[in-house]
Amino acid sequence: MSAKSAINKEVFIPHDEKMLAAVQVKRRTKKKIPFLATGGQGDYMTFICLSVTNKKPSHVSITKVKQFQGSSAFVKRSQWTIDQLRQVNGIDPNKDCPEFDLMFENAFDQWVAGSAGEKCTFIQILHHTCQRYTPTRKPEFVNCQSKLLGGNSILHSAADSVTSAVQKASQALNERGERLGRAEERTADMMNSAEQFAVTAHKVRREQCITSGWLNAGAKMHDI
Repeated sequence: MSAKSAINKEVFIPHDEKMLAAVQVKRRTKKKIPFLATGGQGDYMTFICLSVTNKKPSHVSITKVKQFQGSSAFVKRSQWTIDQLRQVNGIDPNKDCPEFDLMFENAFDQWVAGSAGEKCTFIQILHHTCQRYTPTRKPEFVNCQSKLLGGNSILHSAADSVTSAVQKASQALNERGERLGRAEERTADMMNSAEQFAVTAHKVRREQCITSGWLNAGAKMHDI
């Protein structure tokens, strides 16, 4: 099971939520730690997750989830509602890059994703979710590539791929139906030809019998 599948199973499903997207991240800048803070928990992996409740009305959340070294468990650390998200900064609108920033009402984090593709997918799903679930005050998306906010997007490409697959399957079924239809027509033609051949053969046989004197003109073949 992948880490993202495990997060969905352990963190969100028990609370009747489903995870829409997740991206593994690291901080671009070191977070300041209070002088008196001691007893750190060592290395860990951080995931930024987007989730929605199954019950209506739907509530969307952005959650920071961590997995500490030596542990298989995933721990929910911080959580914000989608309404608290103020800005998503894609850093570079001209090319794919793994860096991005998230600004909330009471927090600001600078992240670098595991890959540019992973970051792009997360931002695109986040933008789509904001358009769907925040009817009034939508967050600002700045320095993001246009493909992530619409147009020839990953989501549209995926939808196009599904549509294409359905069309191909439908075409294949239609072609198969046409072939079956033609086969049925040929079978019917062969049956008709066989019946006509049998009738003709019967007539020829009867005429031969009459000509040879084996059968009277008024008699039937089964009288022989």
